[in-house]
Amino acid sequence: MNQLHTPKAGGKQEAGRLGFVGSRAAGSRSGSGAGANTDTGPIGPARGVRSGDSLIDTRGLGGTFTSVPTIFRNPRGPKVPGAATRYGAVALTTASLLLPALLAAAPAQAADHTDDKGKPPTKPPGQMSTVGGDALGRPGRQVQPESGAPALPKDLSGRSWLVADAESGEILAAENAHWRLPPASTLKMLFADTVLPKFPKTQTHKVAPEELQGMGAGSSLVGIKENLTYTVHDLWRGVFLKSGNDAVHVLAAMNGGIPKTVADMQAHAKKLRADDTHVVSPDGYDEPGQVSSAYDLTLFARSGLQNADFREYCSTQSAQFPGEEKKDKKGKQGKKRESFGIQNTNRLLVGDQYNGVQPYKGIAGVKNGNTTNAGATFTGVAQRGERKLLVTVMNPQKAEADEVYKESARLLDWGFAAAEHVKPVGMLVPPQGVGDKSGGKSGVKNQSGAQASVAGSGGGGMGTALGIAGGAVVVLAAAAFLVNRRWPLRRRRS
Repeated sequence: MNQLHTPKAGGKQEAGRLGFVGSRAAGSRSGSGAGANTDTGPIGPARGVRSGDSLIDTRGLGGTFTSVPTIFRNPRGPKVPGAATRYGAVALTTASLLLPALLAAAPAQAADHTDDKGKPPTKPPGQMSTVGGDALGRPGRQVQPESGAPALPKDLSGRSWLVADAESGEILAAENAHWRLPPASTLKMLFADTVLPKFPKTQTHKVAPEELQGMGAGSSLVGIKENLTYTVHDLWRGVFLKSGNDAVHVLAAMNGGIPKTVADMQAHAKKLRADDTHVVSPDGYDEPGQVSSAYDLTLFARSGLQNADFREYCSTQSAQFPGEEKKDKKGKQGKKRESFGIQNTNRLLVGDQYNGVQPYKGIAGVKNGNTTNAGATFTGVAQRGERKLLVTVMNPQKAEADEVYKESARLLDWGFAAAEHVKPVGMLVPPQGVGDKSGGKSGVKNQSGAQASVAGSGGGGMGTALGIAGGAVVVLAAAAFLVNRRWPLRRRRS
């Protein structure tokens, strides 16, 4: 099964060395201190906390929000129905017990949304999930323009897409938001959100030969070598910048192996209420039954962006990656180690002059992918002024190089222009247990006037890689995602 994780016109995997990037030695990174929450690119530590805020250190508690303090702040915006269940960790003790239970708890029809080769149907179902709002369960384009709203771009060919306000959680427009489709490497956002908090970035790991086995043919690779040692920081750069399946497999081995990691990811998807997602492989490689949706991928990005390290990695443009150790003249291994340049494959972050894609103004990540069955997929986050938007596009049908980035850019342009002139068609729900105290008695209404099926609030706000210090979950009064939003957007080059 051929897996292409780069735009189709490129014809190459997202792997290999970049000769035009500098070759300074590994370890000479800027702005990435030894595991500390110091200035890490687009955001930094939780500075500028306002009067009335309180910081709760959630590190070590498990789950998504473990590496940054929690800022409790009185949320803004309307209340919407919320779940009152606890946001706790799965308590099963072994992967052999955990995996069957979690796979059974996954959406029962998930495997029915691809054939035995992992290919999806060509038309969306007549009725899809209504998580986030009733309108999102209907096939086709969903938008509620008001006076002064610009028209949506006419040449959108993505099978599924979504544009949302990253802070309020309001979905400005969508098409087939809950269509379960192969996700390609955008599924690595869920992998990172699940596994990244578990290991300090300074931890080192010597790669065993078996950890690089079992990767699918055509997998994108960063170039990890067996019997060499890498830091966790290096491995995550390999995941985010080069979409390296080899880096994913090594981190999964550190996490207890592929089956356990798949189970952990499925459990975390359930916590995030990403019910469209069925995980089979942690790297997003095409597998029968492996599906997600534009809605779920946006949830993964929104959750991951609350982690300072996640924000750093997804916004890094280029970096040095450790290579092989040099040998002395007698053929013995020396202590000096080479490094080589890698560049982020997110075209909206770094541009692609050959295919007419410029770096998008205000972009700060998140993740792209491309496989045979999934086609091109992309989730991005960008900021203009105080407005921060998330966009996800899956499988554009227009056969043009970098089309997924071009359509994502047009949707972001539309979103920034339309945000004050459209009614939301749905909401991005918060994780289980992060909801209001109303018991679900109040909520937003969809276009038909019926109460939207939102089991929680996105109305308070959530920070992104854009300029936000110390991302956080907020559980107060109306309880929603909130963070300190005082940091300017910067793309990271190191």
